Amino acid sequence: MNDDFTPEQMMDSLYWWGVPTLFGCEHHQRFDEADIALLGVPHSSGNGTTERDQHLGPRAVRNVSRQLRRVHSAFNLDPWQSTTIVDVGDVPFPEANNNEACIERITGFVTQLDQAGAHPVSIGGDHSITGGIVQALGGGKLAAGQPVSLLHIDAHTDVFEQLDHFLGAKKSAAHWASYLVHQGDVDATSSVQLGLRGNPRTLNWLQPSYDLGYKVITMQQYRQAGLQQTCDAIREQLNGKPVYITFDLDSLDPTVAPAVSNLEPAEEGFRMNEVTKLLQCLRGMNVIGGDVVCMMPTKDSPNNITAYVASAVMFEILSLISDNQNNNQP
Repeated sequence: MNDDFTPEQMMDSLYWWGVPTLFGCEHHQRFDEADIALLGVPHSSGNGTTERDQHLGPRAVRNVSRQLRRVHSAFNLDPWQSTTIVDVGDVPFPEANNNEACIERITGFVTQLDQAGAHPVSIGGDHSITGGIVQALGGGKLAAGQPVSLLHIDAHTDVFEQLDHFLGAKKSAAHWASYLVHQGDVDATSSVQLGLRGNPRTLNWLQPSYDLGYKVITMQQYRQAGLQQTCDAIREQLNGKPVYITFDLDSLDPTVAPAVSNLEPAEEGFRMNEVTKLLQCLRGMNVIGGDVVCMMPTKDSPNNITAYVASAVMFEILSLISDNQNNNQP
């Protein structure tokens, strides 16, 4: 063995060794010491379907993400060296089956991160968690008092304004992209919904998004326009805004990410190389945080591929933040 390495360093890249934290980062809750705060949001009561094990997502990703602790070749960046990144643990949910209480728990937790200047990058959890997170960020410190602009990558709109609740949940996975706009936390007119696809239940399924002001790029429109034209449209829409990325794993093709809620098998979803390039087109923009949602570990393949994919998407988001901070240092 090379004497330059301790036994611990030799083991450090092995996902199955040591105490599992997100990407093998140090775990503490000294929020003011973190540039980027990785957190788990183990919440399932906002979906309302029978597939309610999305709260297991953070643990599944912690178990494998150390292996995705990489340097970023495209950015020529080692985010772990250039930025202070810590695992701040999970949002506590003592009222786990009460969705509305849980959303406010998320908001309270992320408000502390925002006030400390720590950029949140989270793994969920169903998609209702985005509502709790962005309630804290909209008009907050990281957003410099402005509403947040979203890059929302998803197979579904999550703008179900025609429903008062989704099987009892009000601030649900089906409502967050609507109520955040009405509350003033999100500026829909400078936000993008990307990758919407499948055979919807109604022919006017996109109308609520249009009415709120979102720029909608369906999967069919993406395929017709291509990567570069789509990236240009995203950058034009989000230019100069505090950007929050919310990534639903069901935007990926089921062959890429099988362990997700609400699969859309009727139309091919994104491949990983497409998602990677779409996220990288935000390089240099003011990305203040992001989340990856709808991970369902009990449906994953034996090689944990969906957990790995979720880790890879988180890595792209945290690298955007790290790169931006690295380039803006005095």
